Amino acid sequence: MKNILITGGAGFIGTNLVRRLSQIGGYTITVLDNLSPQVHGPDAKFDENLKSISCCIRGDITEVESWGKIAGEYDAVVHLAAETGTGQSMYEISRYTHTNLTGTAMLLDFCRNSPGHRVRKIILASSRAVYGEGKYLCSLCGYVYPGPRTSEAMGTGDFAMHCPQCGANADPAATDEDSLVKPVSIYGITKATQEQMVFLFGQSTGSKIIALRFQNVFGPGQSLMNPYTGILSIFSTRILNWKWVNVFEDGKESRDFVFIDDAVEALRLVIEADDLPHDCYNVGSGNQITVIEAAQALMAEFGISVPCVITGEYRIGDIKHNFADTTRSRQELGYRARCDFLEGVRRFAEWVRGQGRIVDRYEESLEELRSARLMKASGVAFSVEGK
Repeated sequence: MKNILITGGAGFIGTNLVRRLSQIGGYTITVLDNLSPQVHGPDAKFDENLKSISCCIRGDITEVESWGKIAGEYDAVVHLAAETGTGQSMYEISRYTHTNLTGTAMLLDFCRNSPGHRVRKIILASSRAVYGEGKYLCSLCGYVYPGPRTSEAMGTGDFAMHCPQCGANADPAATDEDSLVKPVSIYGITKATQEQMVFLFGQSTGSKIIALRFQNVFGPGQSLMNPYTGILSIFSTRILNWKWVNVFEDGKESRDFVFIDDAVEALRLVIEADDLPHDCYNVGSGNQITVIEAAQALMAEFGISVPCVITGEYRIGDIKHNFADTTRSRQELGYRARCDFLEGVRRFAEWVRGQGRIVDRYEESLEELRSARLMKASGVAFSVEGK
């Protein structure tokens, strides 16, 4: 029997991981989660099904008292608890850094200094955000790693990526784990710093450390209440409320969407592996889906057509493209994304339809960004797709 501690275990990925490990059997699972109102709603309680298959402890990873509620030795700690979302991180800086960095420090203090505790393996849920814009191919200079796009360029409607060496347009390439770490948001900085913290801890203690750099995870169980992160959840809420879908920039930006079952499988593989080196692994599909394509796929599944408005607005801290090279994950973990995007959207939309009416708070989140001067207009005339 393996003892597993999952911080943030009542969240989207955590809940699905607990269920999967329970199905496999042979695990005793402890969940630590603060049931954040932004994610779970104002009156959140632990799900009864989750409580039946794990020991659920309500607590905050940044508080000493919460760690005092946890006892025993653990074969693995899966560290999922974090504030997520690039846009909100750019103006709620202290909250993001406090939760993600102080919370991780408290975890490491717990692992090292608490009497009677021993943790053999720490698995960190990291993010594609550590790469920033990621890897690009310039026809003249080869592979390059552009820095953040400037507000001056985007303000004129230039949303393309340019080679940092010659200035020519550069095409997105699959970003591998050896690519430069160049975060362009506070959130990305906290995830990159988390990685540094846990790997240094592992070197000094001998605990096995694995960081999984997740792309855009989606699927049934994703929070529909959080208007700050989860583009497919945000779009679903807009569509089901018959409201137009806001597409930033020129509408050509793309993401790598990975279905929740595949994300959980990557975690399972790492939990069960005994001979992995300290390392980082990408978890994604390896495919690019444009934001427009994502919105259209959802509308097709819901049978609802609303306008997709390409506004020309842009958020400071957003990236243009990023998709994963999963070669290392495939070769060393045996990981492979098995659910393609359209099948994942079908399963997600089927679940969303069963959740009842969802209050749309997306426009409130945009107003916060505008008030913080992080949402800006370009000189591009907007267009409308759909009706």
